[in-house]
Amino acid sequence: MPSVAVKLYSVFFKLLLKHRLQNLISASPDASPDPFGVSTRPDESVAAANPSFSDGVATKDIHVDPMTSLAVRIFLPESALSPSERDDSRSHHHHRQPRSDRRHSHVTPLNQTSPERSESRRRSYGCTSEESYGGYAPSPGRSSRKLPVMLQFHGGGWVAGGCDSAANDFFCRRIAKVCDVIVLAVGYRLAPENRYPAAFEDGVKVLNWLGKQANLADCCKSLGNNRLVHGVELKKLNVQGHVVDAFGASMVEPWLAAHADPSRCVLLGVSCGGNIADYVARKAVEAGKLLEPVKVVAQVLMYPFFTGNNPTQSEIKLANSYFYDKSVSALAWKLFLPEKEFDFDHPAANPLAHNRSGPPLKLMPPTLTVVAEHDWMRDRAIAYAEELRKVNVDSPVLEYKDAVHEFATLDMLLKTPQAQACAEDIAIWVKKYISLRGHEFSY
Repeated sequence: MPSVAVKLYSVFFKLLLKHRLQNLISASPDASPDPFGVSTRPDESVAAANPSFSDGVATKDIHVDPMTSLAVRIFLPESALSPSERDDSRSHHHHRQPRSDRRHSHVTPLNQTSPERSESRRRSYGCTSEESYGGYAPSPGRSSRKLPVMLQFHGGGWVAGGCDSAANDFFCRRIAKVCDVIVLAVGYRLAPENRYPAAFEDGVKVLNWLGKQANLADCCKSLGNNRLVHGVELKKLNVQGHVVDAFGASMVEPWLAAHADPSRCVLLGVSCGGNIADYVARKAVEAGKLLEPVKVVAQVLMYPFFTGNNPTQSEIKLANSYFYDKSVSALAWKLFLPEKEFDFDHPAANPLAHNRSGPPLKLMPPTLTVVAEHDWMRDRAIAYAEELRKVNVDSPVLEYKDAVHEFATLDMLLKTPQAQACAEDIAIWVKKYISLRGHEFSY
């Protein structure tokens, strides 16, 4: 059974969460939705982006879409650097003070929502100069190690969390190190400001953005000065290896251009982020070669936020389980789904619903499912994995004894041995598909 501390924390967590969700329902902005939206809440505990390798991982925030609040936080592990680059970055770090205020980041804080601030963010989109950012910059012309890319979608019941939340930052740093990948944590738009399908569309948009980044990086290598690509004049500047468009906005993200291998892309979704990851995987299958050079080779669903109208055994037995119980989760779905579409068998909620669209299950990528013994959603996730196995998709299930929903990603549980073991188990399985030789020990 979970410890007494976990049980007590769960009681307070559910009370606060239920109060928060009810307040959001009463203040739901259906009458005047905000297309720009928010990707984190003002009351969230956030971690500053730190572009130096202070703990083996450098991070930076990128505002992906000038018309919405969609953003990503890049987690670059130090293993991507050559030995000389590691020495340079450590020397550089000793001469600089680490960042402690995310307002100093090169993008506007993610929780700004006023029209004036939103307009400012739109105008500053694309400004990623490493010189002003003051962090690690790849050496121009130097051959760098290429790492797989993992798109990570955080949890939070559709209405909370963020790619820059303190808990998500800690988890993504851990995953970047143990899996040896570049993690792109997606700051999708939250409900109720933006209901379904906004979060799902944001996930696909980031996947397409990753492909655009790879193509622009190739242009940077192959084009000379003042050449045209798709009607846009590009100039190759000898400043931090940037490619800029005619307006001077940075188009190529240098960390990705130097170190990312999008042909080995993994999707990882936590709780409701698992629903997003599965949707993005379906869209990647549908796109096929149109997505190249991005290729989704696997996905990891960590205690996905699946539900349905016909209750399973775990949904009956564990309806009052820890943290996200069934009643609290129903409120979250009420905030996420449009009123006219509210149905627990909605394709966003039930992956095995009869009205699920997209490619057949046999075309889905290899899928690792993580479930917790005391999570009321566990049966639904296991059932989905079993259906994938029936059509010969590699879809193992890792079930953790005495564990609760979000046992490996919730703030108070992040440093437990079980959370660390879960990250290492994910790494062992994922490396089968991101290894250049197809084996976890050859990567």
